Amino acid sequence: MPRLSVLDQSTVVTGRSPATSIRESMRLARHCEALGYDRYWCAEHHNSESQAGTAPEILIGAIAATTTRIRVGSAGIMLPHYSSLKVAEQFRVLDAIAPGRIDLGLGRAPGSDGRTAYALNPQAETAAEHFPAAVRDLLAWVEGVPLVEGHPFRDIRAQPAGTTMPEVWILGSSDFGAQVAAYFGLPFCFAHFISEGRGADQAMHLYHEGYRPSARHPEPHGALCVWALAADTEAEAARLFSSREMSRLRRDKGIYAPLPSPEEVAASPYSDADLPRVERIRGRAIYGTPAKVGDTLRAMATDLKVNEIAILSTIHDPESRRHSYTLLAREFGLTGTEATAEAGTDRAAD
Repeated sequence: MPRLSVLDQSTVVTGRSPATSIRESMRLARHCEALGYDRYWCAEHHNSESQAGTAPEILIGAIAATTTRIRVGSAGIMLPHYSSLKVAEQFRVLDAIAPGRIDLGLGRAPGSDGRTAYALNPQAETAAEHFPAAVRDLLAWVEGVPLVEGHPFRDIRAQPAGTTMPEVWILGSSDFGAQVAAYFGLPFCFAHFISEGRGADQAMHLYHEGYRPSARHPEPHGALCVWALAADTEAEAARLFSSREMSRLRRDKGIYAPLPSPEEVAASPYSDADLPRVERIRGRAIYGTPAKVGDTLRAMATDLKVNEIAILSTIHDPESRRHSYTLLAREFGLTGTEATAEAGTDRAAD
């Protein structure tokens, strides 16, 4: 049985401000902690009308300060935008706030368009080419050990030092991330929701085949991040999924807009030209009753030999989104309590 975690993009939806999406992320994190989920990961995207999570390091701090058990982290920090030292310092501070509960997921992708990536770091393209070296330096600063011999910054230390440290992950949707994770002996999460599963077999094979044990991770630890939605009935799941369906169709046309409600989708019939693509989107998606979704996720975990699945659910109605995570927690036998989760949701609304 795979462990269950959460990925949250702080999705912007129609009818509510992007700032509201950040507060709803905090609310969902408390809900999922009470249900027994292992981790709560925050994504990084920039210059987007559809995702409000631009600064995961700040949101992680807020969530970590208002939870007590769940691990909280990034999925991920797009390292080419930033200095490895600064990222290490940020996450050492987060680990001081919530010792032993912080995950630092690293990605190489821009998380934006090329122009925005340049605005974040004019050397971003070059930095992406040196991603493995940046990971090497970051690991040394996170772990509090000297950088490689001859490094010009070898005597620099990342503070605050402590008895615990963030757990570093590599994230990706290609073979490259899998190989970097294997080389450094780090956990690896494949972004199934981006590639719709394409390349997952090869990436996970390369990860396990090339894994070099590290002191912290003597064995490989593979994970999938999967888009999934559960509802009480197939009909309700299909209704809720219609928002994601239209959003994916728009994205394929280069339109990045707030997530529409099911009512808005119903009022905007698809053209004949769109219908084949809509059917493909439906055929690849994971949604339905908890048993149906659970069976699919368990089969994927077995086939790809992963230890953990992080679930991304973009649903217009926040109550329906929380309910989806509740149903999946029940399906996977998580040890939290639904009553506590609902109480935490009520407190967050005050």
